[in-house]
Amino acid sequence: MKKKTKRRVFSLRNYFTVITLIIMVVTVFVANIGAYLLDWIFGFSMTMPIAVAIPILSIILGTGITAVTSKFFLAPITRLSQAMKEVADGKHEVKLTDEKNPVTEITDSYDSFNTMTGAITAAEEMQNEFISNVSHEFKTPINAIEGYAMLLQGDPQETKEQEEYIQKILLNTRRLSDLVGNILLLSKLESRDITSEKTRFRLDEQIRQAIVQMEPQWEPKNIEFDVEMESIYCMADEKLMQHVWLNLIGNAVKFAPQDGFIEIRLRKDEENIIFTIRDNGQGIPPGQEERIFERFYQADNSHKSEGNGLGLTLVKRAVEMSGGAVAAENVKEGGCKFTVTLPLPEENI
Repeated sequence: MKKKTKRRVFSLRNYFTVITLIIMVVTVFVANIGAYLLDWIFGFSMTMPIAVAIPILSIILGTGITAVTSKFFLAPITRLSQAMKEVADGKHEVKLTDEKNPVTEITDSYDSFNTMTGAITAAEEMQNEFISNVSHEFKTPINAIEGYAMLLQGDPQETKEQEEYIQKILLNTRRLSDLVGNILLLSKLESRDITSEKTRFRLDEQIRQAIVQMEPQWEPKNIEFDVEMESIYCMADEKLMQHVWLNLIGNAVKFAPQDGFIEIRLRKDEENIIFTIRDNGQGIPPGQEERIFERFYQADNSHKSEGNGLGLTLVKRAVEMSGGAVAAENVKEGGCKFTVTLPLPEENI
């Protein structure tokens, strides 16, 4: 049940009208008191016309009163602006409260803002629940199709054409299985419905294992790896970080040309762990550096059949959940470079 907001008597227009009248009254009063004091103390008779004195004193007093009242009127508007920026950045749980503020427009704006964020949060929860349920329902038939297709493999009576069909079935069922798995994981990350079990592990060893695991993808393209990594321990969710390296390495392999190369670096500074991976592909189209982290977005349509547009979204969510950040940029030599920054555990400092 929506909480009823107590209506204020004065609106913002009323407050400004009253303040203007107060400034005029105070100006006339101070002008007369000032003229009297000058005449009484210094014997100086003020003959300045009232039409000149009032504007001058109004400017002086208006500046002072505005400086005092601006915090009262503008601070809530500034808070609202900052909260809107947070919502634009994806933080939809932001709430604003200022029950002591007597201005009707401000309290109404806060109520409308909270109603909006509440509706966005409810819609997101419903969407994530729907995606999770549908994805779970998809997994069973996909696994069944893949299993039956694997049973058909190796039949001595199958023709070359049938073998080709079976291979296509397996390829597409695995793509669907990967898509469903990524959707489920992303849904859990965005709804915070995943328990992060942080452990201490060798980050450089985990990345090496990811490179070896991706060998079936990079070996046919004859890609050369240039790897330099310091021995660094990390405090994070090991399984979650494994998704990060597999996606970034897989993305680099996908866009690197035949006989290309991939450069991987892992180092630390005083506060952070810094991982970079660079390929010598075509790079990111201009202006798309931020959009590549959006779900289902693929900057290069020629590689749509090789992915589902969720890998980099998962990377961004997983890294941010670990307290880090990820960025992408084109390099002058050609290709694209991804940089992952993670907090450095005290054991490494």
